[in-house]
Order: sequence, then C-alpha cells, then structure tokens
Amino acid sequence: MSDYKHDQTQKFRCPWCLGFEDYIRYHDEEWGVPVYSDRTHFEFLVLESAQAGLSWSTILKKRHGYAKAFKDFDYRKVADFSEEEIANLITDPNIVRNRLKIEAAVNNARRFMEVQEKYGTFTGFMLDFVDGKPVQNAWNSMGEVPATTDLSNTVAKELKRYGFKFLGSTTVYAHLQATGIVNDHLVHCFRHQEVKRMAK
Repeated sequence: MSDYKHDQTQKFRCPWCLGFEDYIRYHDEEWGVPVYSDRTHFEFLVLESAQAGLSWSTILKKRHGYAKAFKDFDYRKVADFSEEEIANLITDPNIVRNRLKIEAAVNNARRFMEVQEKYGTFTGFMLDFVDGKPVQNAWNSMGEVPATTDLSNTVAKELKRYGFKFLGSTTVYAHLQATGIVNDHLVHCFRHQEVKRMAK
C-alpha cells in the first residue's frame, strides 16, 4: 500500500480519487478501463444504482459486501432472488439497506438477461451506442467533465425502455466512465494515455 503513497508524489491523478488508498487503487487499476465482460458490467450497474444519493467512496467501501450479497455479481442467480432473499438483504449491514435499490438490482438482473437475449451480450449492446469505439475525451480540469451527455441520455432512455430502474442519465454516465466506454481521465492524468491504448 505504501507504493500508492509513493506514486502519489510522482504521478498526476484525477483529483477525485485522492481520498483514501482503495480509491486511488480503483482509479489506477479499474476506472476507465474498457470492460468486455458482461458480469463486470452487471457489477458496476449494481454498485452505481446503489450509489444514488450517496458518494462513490461509500459504495467502494462496501464493494466486498455487495459481492457476497449478490452472488459475486452472477446476474443469473440475482435474477432468481426470492422475496425472502430480498428481505434478508435489507438487514445486511454490508450493503446499502434500501429496499427499492435492492429490488432494482434484482429487476435489473432480469432486464440484463433480456438485453443479452436480443443482442448476444450486454457489452455489445453498450458498445453499439459508440459504434464499437470508446469515446476519448480530453478534459483539462474536473470542472470540464460533465455529469450527463447526449450519449448518457440516450443510453438511459433505452435502459428505461427495457425496464431498468435506478439508472438515470447521471448514473449511466458514471457507468460509461467506469467501464471505459468513455475515457474521462484528465489529459494530464498518467492513466489517460494508458486507458486510451487499451481500447480495442
């Protein structure tokens, strides 16, 4: 963990990640990396929909709890959750105990598989919105980074049409950033070029 503290003095990072070491690690290793795994897309959908009204750091600290509660983000298993299992999750202190968000995660697992049935993969569905090529932005400061875009509005509208819940445009844009469909690392961040090279 000391490596992250040491690196912090040598590398410029997007300022939002500098709260604690797990946040820095998430920024350095995951955020913005193009995701081609449906399971990983589902994981971020669960976490991001849970974030509504909360900070990402709060959710990140509960990530292991979510992995356990939601069967390591196996959407097939989550889609089969019973009312009893949902009720049990509401008492789980390791996740956000909000019934509507928990029910939304179960609902979204079912909708997720409907998208897969039509498109083959959820990843393919998402990449279709950018013609298969992740968007490479070039922001110089956090003040330039938008909370929503025409792209996130379009994706959110389509997800709503499928019946997804707790995935408005702001949450969807966070998903696009996290999963590398949009590269929003600041241009001076050492990860900007690294992430750009990862896009297929």
